[in-house]
Amino acid sequence: MPGGRLTQQERQQIALGVADGLAYAEIARRLDRPTSTVTREVMRNGGPTGYRADLAHRATERRARRRRQPAPRGPQVPAQAGGRDAEAVREYEEETFTNVLMQTGMSRMTARILACLCMSDTGSLTAAELVRRLEVSPASVSKAITFLEAQGLIRRERHEGRRERYAVDDDVWYQSTVASARGTAQLADIARQGVGVLGAGTPAGARLANIAHFVDFVSESIVRAADQAREILHTKPATDPGGSAP
Repeated sequence: MPGGRLTQQERQQIALGVADGLAYAEIARRLDRPTSTVTREVMRNGGPTGYRADLAHRATERRARRRRQPAPRGPQVPAQAGGRDAEAVREYEEETFTNVLMQTGMSRMTARILACLCMSDTGSLTAAELVRRLEVSPASVSKAITFLEAQGLIRRERHEGRRERYAVDDDVWYQSTVASARGTAQLADIARQGVGVLGAGTPAGARLANIAHFVDFVSESIVRAADQAREILHTKPATDPGGSAP
């Protein structure tokens, strides 16, 4: 990184600049850093809506420690297919993907498990495999699995007798999008109740009526778009004549 690693104070300034809506170029100018440094820092640590200086600093320290240590060769680090960079995969899963899922309201453990399942080529893992990959306790996995299953984000599959695998359903993003839209639609119902309380002819009542109309339109549009695009989630990767995905 040009100019050396960012300090914690610089990250705090970046967080303040992002919160104030400053452009990355302006934040970089104030820090006397390249714009690319600030852009990369924000995007790899939660994006403009989720960037936190303390979390970003700890994540960077963890990455630095991993680079100094030899990569473990136990079963928790599965071989990467297709010449993938194991460290890049790990960093993307644990920092980028997990942090984005956490911004939806998930706990870190729940987000880690969902990210791990999404990034496995099979799309499914046993509880034991999750414990080994994430190096966490079976109880933590069990609690997170219970939550994800209740939300309809994963499903159980029987495998080799009594063993169960936990799989990411192809419809997981469809279901979560529709559920989110329906949850938002409840705001429209509450706003309409407010119109009755305040009176449709009052400024406040008119404001709530407009909110209800807007939220209804947006929620219905999201559900309609999700229905139209649902098949995309079932699209399989194309293969070339040699049998590998392009």
